Amino acid sequence: MVGQLGHPRPVTPLLLAEADAGELLTLQRAAFLSEARAHRNLELPPLLETLEQVRAALADPAYPVWGVRDAGRLVATVRLRVAGDVGEVVRLAVAPDRQGEGLGRALLLAAEAAAPAGVTRFRLCTGELSAGPLHLYAKLGYRETHRSPEADYQLVHLEKPRADGPAAIR
Repeated sequence: MVGQLGHPRPVTPLLLAEADAGELLTLQRAAFLSEARAHRNLELPPLLETLEQVRAALADPAYPVWGVRDAGRLVATVRLRVAGDVGEVVRLAVAPDRQGEGLGRALLLAAEAAAPAGVTRFRLCTGELSAGPLHLYAKLGYRETHRSPEADYQLVHLEKPRADGPAAIR
């Protein structure tokens, strides 16, 4: 079943560098376009981020950005921003033609496992009409904490405590 829907091949997340900025921005825009359509809002922050902003994020050692490559192609990415004991997961993105393979799940678990030891909980948010991501986050133990207004929809804020042991890439 490895490689089938929900059963990904083992993935090896790599820290991305400034040289990956253009490819990262392209992946991010492609991945978030379906969310923008679902929420009827083409002004989502991942779609408005500039190449210079992506380069700056990649250059910041306190803000790691991981990616997964397949045959050289960047197919998934995630960022982790740490503030005190909270690891904020941002910009989890999977190439549209690779969604549903478990790459997002594997990359999110890898980011959680790589978080500094002082991180005791993880937070993230997504739009209320993001059915796939909401399902994934619930399966991984994230629970809704609150909602906030955004354009004509609600942002769903989720949180989960850090597991006792390191998360495994499955």
